[in-house]
Amino acid sequence: MNSRKTIVVTGASSGFGALTVRALADEGHTVYAGMRGLHSRNAAAAAELRSYADTHQVDLRAVDLDVSSQESVDAAIARVTGEQRRLDVVVHNAGHMVLGPAEAFTPEQLAEVYDTNVLGTQRVNRAALPHLRRQREGLLVWIGSSSTRGGCPPFLAPYFAAKAAMDALAVSYAGELIRFGIDTSIIVPGAFTSGTNHFAHAGSPADTGREAEYDARYGTLREELSDRLAALIPPDADAADVARHVARVVDLPAGQRPFRVHVDPSRDGSEVVSAVADRIRVEFFRRAGLEDLLTSGSSL
Repeated sequence: MNSRKTIVVTGASSGFGALTVRALADEGHTVYAGMRGLHSRNAAAAAELRSYADTHQVDLRAVDLDVSSQESVDAAIARVTGEQRRLDVVVHNAGHMVLGPAEAFTPEQLAEVYDTNVLGTQRVNRAALPHLRRQREGLLVWIGSSSTRGGCPPFLAPYFAAKAAMDALAVSYAGELIRFGIDTSIIVPGAFTSGTNHFAHAGSPADTGREAEYDARYGTLREELSDRLAALIPPDADAADVARHVARVVDLPAGQRPFRVHVDPSRDGSEVVSAVADRIRVEFFRRAGLEDLLTSGSSL
């Protein structure tokens, strides 16, 4: 294992985030679990975190971090750097899923999904990157989605669109940060239908009238969608594998981390498409004389 690192994980109250902070702390790192409402909506999650830290004797701390508020993000990063005098890794995990016909979501609802899944990462980067750039080392881990390039079932359009935007942002950031010694890794989970709260906590369309107009032709399909997706998942699939892959990437030597890691038990094809897309990116960078913007972990 590499040296002890100071790590911030956003959206750590449940799902992949909660699994990831525990996996990283178990590896000996100092981990700040970012979540909003430490003393209200996520008070129970924060208490569980403290209990885990005490029981397992690990350095795992909850920090109030709402990715929708720059003030909250700035305060959280200031606390981390104030207590630790450095920041090594940021894991962009915070996200929100919605289910329903795309047409039935208002533009304001789409904006809210983008705010959490895309703008939230930008707020965190603006707070954290000055510290990483001054250190001339660090790592951004982005928790993406196989939906950006794999099989895309219907009725998840706002979430899929936001995840695709986040992936594009991560790819651009990778080339802009490498000369500062900052690595980028995109972890790409498939559609885990158990082990997280994505589907259970998913939002729904505000325009219920338009939503109802889809029922005659798609009502049965929508009711069966989660079961259809679950049928593609092997019985031994474990959402904690995503957290373990994050921990593995964090512990790899700087400059040798993979650019993209797929954790997709459903095998929806995203890995195949990403391999082609990332190879084309590598080839284009080489043609343009930008080889130094590619890490050794870039797809070849």
